[in-house]
Amino acid sequence: MRLRSRAIGEPNGNEAPVARETANKANPGTTAASRGRRPWGLRRVLGGLIGVYVGIPVLVKLCPSIMAHMVFAQMLRWPLAPPLSNLEAYGLSGARNFYLPSTDGIQLGVWHILPANLIQKVEKKDEASFNQALSQSNPVVLYLHGNSNTRGGSHRVDLYKIFAGLNYHVVSFDYRGYGDSTGSPTEEGICEDALVVHSWVKKHTGNSPVFLWGHSLGTGVTSKITRKLCEEGNCPAGVVLEAPFTSTREECSGHPFAQPWRYLPGFDWFFTDGLEANNIYFESDKHVAAITCPLLILHAEDDFIVPFRLGKKLYEIAKETRPRDAPPVNFIGYDKSHGYGHKYICNSPALPQVIREFVEGSPQKV
Repeated sequence: MRLRSRAIGEPNGNEAPVARETANKANPGTTAASRGRRPWGLRRVLGGLIGVYVGIPVLVKLCPSIMAHMVFAQMLRWPLAPPLSNLEAYGLSGARNFYLPSTDGIQLGVWHILPANLIQKVEKKDEASFNQALSQSNPVVLYLHGNSNTRGGSHRVDLYKIFAGLNYHVVSFDYRGYGDSTGSPTEEGICEDALVVHSWVKKHTGNSPVFLWGHSLGTGVTSKITRKLCEEGNCPAGVVLEAPFTSTREECSGHPFAQPWRYLPGFDWFFTDGLEANNIYFESDKHVAAITCPLLILHAEDDFIVPFRLGKKLYEIAKETRPRDAPPVNFIGYDKSHGYGHKYICNSPALPQVIREFVEGSPQKV
């Protein structure tokens, strides 16, 4: 009799089928179930994604107030930020926090930051001394911020420091519903707030030139109130629009959050019509034609919130529609290699010189 050698643990010809048969009997249907589970799981995931994709436009259409919250985004703020009354915590010296009454019983939180060359001269840091300092011929910049956060946003504070370092007064405030200001934002409401603060500034500045600087959403406010001021013969000394758009309808179409639905049939019906339902227009492309003071537009190529093309388009519209005898409109684009994005043009080493040349080249009385 011949014996075949076999390694320990190696099944012989009869054992392998028995083992496989035993395993199959112990777990009947295992292979079939595992095969069927994968496609059903994938279908559930795809079904969920499709449901979200279709559900969001439907939800926005049924609740158009969602669009107002997305435009103003006043609820988005850094929860650990210091109180807005504590200006030293924001690295600001020679500054005060106060409140102004607006329309409809609204209270607005306001900052006034002194020019660097007046901080030591203003001995008493009280209301009367700050108000008197406004009339000492230094240029005044009224800053109108964009959506979300407060007047204490880090990039905003960095810009205030540039203005103050150039020996300009800075007045910044929070629209209704933002920061420590009361109420809820609407287009008409926040424009009223801006006019109230501008009126307060003009009351105390005497012959000091007043410039308006708007960023992002603030450019829509700035262009709208500047049109009104110019039509009333009360034009600012100059206007700077940083990262502007042409209108909220066009900005909505170009916003990165809208891109997944941009080519969905009925996009305007689902999304942008909700802007009009909330009376949100911010039609800067119509307002710039009536802005007859010097105008400067700044925009970064890598702005992922407000597309660069909208800032350039607004510039072209301003050139074509403003009166022939109006002061020049200028555009400065920042290469994407700098990485300034939507809100960090303030990091440009050349910005102080750009601001100085604009302010010094603008008529001191308009």
